[in-house]
Amino acid sequence: MIRTTLIWLLTLLSLQCIAGDWKADWKKATNFYIQKKYDSAARYYEQIATTHPHNAEVYYNLGNTYYRLNRIAPAVLNYERALQTDPGHRDAQDNLAITQARISHLITPADNIFFVKWWRSITSQTQATTWAIVALVAFLLALATWWARRYTTQGSRLPFQLPGILGFVTVCALLLGFIAASNAKDAGKAVIFENDAPLLDAQKGGGKPAALLPEGTTVHIINEAGDWLEVRLPDSRTGWVQTSHVTKV
Repeated sequence: MIRTTLIWLLTLLSLQCIAGDWKADWKKATNFYIQKKYDSAARYYEQIATTHPHNAEVYYNLGNTYYRLNRIAPAVLNYERALQTDPGHRDAQDNLAITQARISHLITPADNIFFVKWWRSITSQTQATTWAIVALVAFLLALATWWARRYTTQGSRLPFQLPGILGFVTVCALLLGFIAASNAKDAGKAVIFENDAPLLDAQKGGGKPAALLPEGTTVHIINEAGDWLEVRLPDSRTGWVQTSHVTKV
């Protein structure tokens, strides 16, 4: 009993020490940022990000710090990481847009037709949970209406097509949820960390690059093969870049 108690006490003490170190590093980083000692602030925020990789505020503060240092690629990377952790982080969205506006030869997103925009919005990775809830509610309503029509007098007044319609909605919601979940799994991003990084038409292809990518450009990863990544640019063009030229979000 005494041994077990000692183990618990030591565990709690170690956790308190870790929490205390985290708070101390956060305070130091914040103080350095206020004093405009951005290099020191970035060092402490990076330490916190290593031990707390799912904290959107840490990445947001890192983005702000690197922006102050005029390091566009690290700033974009950390704003993207903040949004990956918390997609609704409004300040990170705004500051990411401001930072991207400073990229020389910025690649502007393609102006997709209405249907493409609509499809991407309803199958985005953030909609997976929503579609799962819709499918569950529709399924329960389908069961309830079927039971009511079969076993209650009042339920017989319901349209006989209603259970089938709700069942169809359930299947559609499940399909959309599956697509959204797949997008969440495959929606890897990376940020170009080398200015004028060559984009090639084929993996390990020689000759003239298809494009030169400016530092700070966010790309979507389509495929990985050794030291190469197949990526999609903001304007929907695709090609291959070396992994040494990018940092994954």
